[in-house]
Amino acid sequence: MTAVTLRPLEAGDVDVAASWLSLEENYKWLDFGGGQQSLSAASLAFMRLRDLHELLVFTVGEGPEPCGIVALSNVARPFGTASLWYVLGKKEHAGHGCTTRAVGQLLEMAFGALGLQAVNAWAVDGNVPSLRVLERNGFRLVGRQRRCHRVEGRLRDRLLFDLLAEERPG
Repeated sequence: MTAVTLRPLEAGDVDVAASWLSLEENYKWLDFGGGQQSLSAASLAFMRLRDLHELLVFTVGEGPEPCGIVALSNVARPFGTASLWYVLGKKEHAGHGCTTRAVGQLLEMAFGALGLQAVNAWAVDGNVPSLRVLERNGFRLVGRQRRCHRVEGRLRDRLLFDLLAEERPG
């Protein structure tokens, strides 16, 4: 199993991460509020400066070049909560568990150093790779928002998940 390493999203990573988020194959599964699905480099650069977000890129193996992004948004430290999202930017790593391991490392940080008590996430029904990432990291299905996410002209459900600190596998 190839090692995955997380590091903070740095200024030099913003353009490549924004390029991943500008691809329809990625952004069709996302919503950054108000139906905004892609993020510009300027938006991502601004997000990395705010306490509301923890943005990290991950690398696979020994290489320094990032292949994906994992993030916590809406970090509410007084409540100990945040929302998880992630994108595998380099699809040649798909199916090898890289995103699953990167999310697992982010969750260790969330429940450890950040002291969070609950992390929530959602995935569009039918986005099997994303659903697997959540399930393999111990997330529990807690609900469904029906017909609220448009993918390729079709309304799909969002499946809602959460994970409590004491439920974290491992």
